[in-house]
Amino acid sequence: MAAAGAAATDLEVVRGKRSALFFAAVAILLGLPLWWKTTETYRAPLPYSEISGLNALLLRLMVPVTVVFTRDSVPLDDQEKLPFTVVHEREIPLKYKMKIKCRFQKAYRRALEHEEVALSLGSVHEAEAMLAEPEKQAEGSLTVYVISEHSSLLPQDMMSYIGPERTAVVRGLIHREAFNIIGRRIVQVAQAMSLTEDVLAAALADHLPEDKWSSDKRRPLKSSLGYEITFSLLNPDPKSHDVHWDIEGAVQRYVQPFLNRLSAAGNFSVDSQILYYAMLGVNPRFDPASSSYSLAMHSLPHVINPVESRLGSSAASLYPVLHFLLYVPELAHSPLYIQDKDGAPVATNAFHSPRWGGIMVYNVDPKIYNASELPVRVEVDMVRVMEVFLAQLRLLFGIAQPQVPPKCLLSGPKSEGLMTWELDRLLWARSVENLATATTTLTSLAQLLGKISNIVIKDDVASEVYRAVAAVQKAAKALALGHLSSAFAASQEAVTSSERAFFDPSLLHLLYFPDDQKFAIYIPLFLPMAVPILLSLVKIFQETRKSWKKPEKID
Repeated sequence: MAAAGAAATDLEVVRGKRSALFFAAVAILLGLPLWWKTTETYRAPLPYSEISGLNALLLRLMVPVTVVFTRDSVPLDDQEKLPFTVVHEREIPLKYKMKIKCRFQKAYRRALEHEEVALSLGSVHEAEAMLAEPEKQAEGSLTVYVISEHSSLLPQDMMSYIGPERTAVVRGLIHREAFNIIGRRIVQVAQAMSLTEDVLAAALADHLPEDKWSSDKRRPLKSSLGYEITFSLLNPDPKSHDVHWDIEGAVQRYVQPFLNRLSAAGNFSVDSQILYYAMLGVNPRFDPASSSYSLAMHSLPHVINPVESRLGSSAASLYPVLHFLLYVPELAHSPLYIQDKDGAPVATNAFHSPRWGGIMVYNVDPKIYNASELPVRVEVDMVRVMEVFLAQLRLLFGIAQPQVPPKCLLSGPKSEGLMTWELDRLLWARSVENLATATTTLTSLAQLLGKISNIVIKDDVASEVYRAVAAVQKAAKALALGHLSSAFAASQEAVTSSERAFFDPSLLHLLYFPDDQKFAIYIPLFLPMAVPILLSLVKIFQETRKSWKKPEKID
């Protein structure tokens, strides 16, 4: 009986050991991997190496320039060398991580017969009309005509001419170094019509350190897919002034043609409103000598905030909003003039605020008050008003007057208020800005996801990142080939995809669920099960170790 009881006890001990080992094996080999797999944070793979390589990206901006030589523009020996191609490349010295080089590819050729006839006319405008190509020139390309040194096409004191289209005229030279001298003149004209340091510095103002550029170059609007423009008439004294303005007709005649030319840079929507009893919020200073009121330059920044609260919120808008305000001062503060930093009246009686809009003060003719009773009817001169607002709109989009070379005649813009090469220059700047923005966004996203391991990276987020990286590379390649239109479209796609990935809501789901909270949740679940298994394993190990050390009996 004793032997049978001892055998049964040994069998139970062995069965307990096997059960403990089985539970431990199931928990370790099946339970832990299953728990790890079902609770892990899904992170789709991202092209981290390609994103890091974007910071060292070399942007080579190629401007195709066709140079056409007339018969007497250069010596005969030089004309025999035509056609050939010359490349002029230089690095833009900006304090930016991405290197930018400007490349002017000049294709020299002789003038065709109809070009010779056109350039022999007595007026440059007649020549431009005759040289108008039946097919539109490619965006970003330029054509420079080199005329005789003694040609009457240009005034005798002028060495070059920049037209409203993608064309320019440069005087030739009968000299043994004619090609070199004329080549430098062509590069100066081409830079004025396309890319300069100022244009690129303005485009990269948000990405450059605070330096001498920053105060002026932060004026242009940031690149966007669309813009909203609001014209507001502020009448703080409707009891004295019955103001009428034909804003709809003025927008159709002056603003809409300008925006149609700018449609390549984004979509535009225009609206208008009239606000009564809307005050500037700044008390003007009375000048007894002129019996007028004035707003000093240092008080102008305080004008915007009180007025902006009446304009309606722009927070619900998807695009940047530009405000253009026409302010008719109340009778008690009329006439009202804006002063510059020297205390002199501003000629336009208007000012603008970077990336916000502009305000124009419209004074009522004092003679009207003597001829009628209050309120007097005020008819706004929309031509004068729109001249100011269009000039401000050009500045807000970064379309400033070019820095033309010496003795260069600059043509005025067409009726649309925008020259064709000015639009190209804007697209160059916007393309570079979009690439810089997309690169910064992708780099920041990669750094964020690398530092915080419990952020979910879904497949759609990863696809947007891959799409943005591919678009950046495509835009850089198109810029190097001089394909401005496709480069701008690809840069817009890069910005859109990178920002869509960066602001995806799924990135925040587990951002505030750190590892210590995971342990606080899972330890109460696993500890009651793990302790008996661990104690059993420890006991089994100890007993096995004792059995190995137990000496054997020798008969």
